[in-house]
Amino acid sequence: MENMLRVGVITTTHGVRGEVKVYPTTDDAGRFLELEEVWLDTGKERIPLKIQNVKFFKNMVILKFEGYDDMNAVQAWRQKDLLISREQAVELQEDEYFIGDLIGLRVEDEEGNTLGTLKDVLETGANDVYLVSCPGRKDLMLPAIKDCILEVDLAAGIMRVKVLPGLLEL
Repeated sequence: MENMLRVGVITTTHGVRGEVKVYPTTDDAGRFLELEEVWLDTGKERIPLKIQNVKFFKNMVILKFEGYDDMNAVQAWRQKDLLISREQAVELQEDEYFIGDLIGLRVEDEEGNTLGTLKDVLETGANDVYLVSCPGRKDLMLPAIKDCILEVDLAAGIMRVKVLPGLLEL
């Protein structure tokens, strides 16, 4: 499991005073109000950034970081991830998981047969949908509901599922 979790992606600059627009990848964008620091993942290194100011506009979070006071200083950060440490993360309830911890799990059916690897989580209105990459056939889409997801064992890297009738034919 990765020690850092993504909370947002910088989409563009905002104004000329060094602010950036962030698409939040956390369930609660208000969470940025509680954060004092995030890490910018440049792809080559991780840079700690102290949050100076937080604003909200539509579905975006506008952040201002200490020491970065003009648009040119933050221009290169477009499409870069903002991360927090696992210690800064919200506490999860029973049967809740961070998406980053689920990606890459081996997905098995009730009998222990490998179906594939979890490659993405689609967040829909009703429930999440797990996208499983299955060798030799189309990707399998599994609803993240108790009837379908029987067990998640992060330590073993396995998700056991019940494939509901008709899902393999989709």
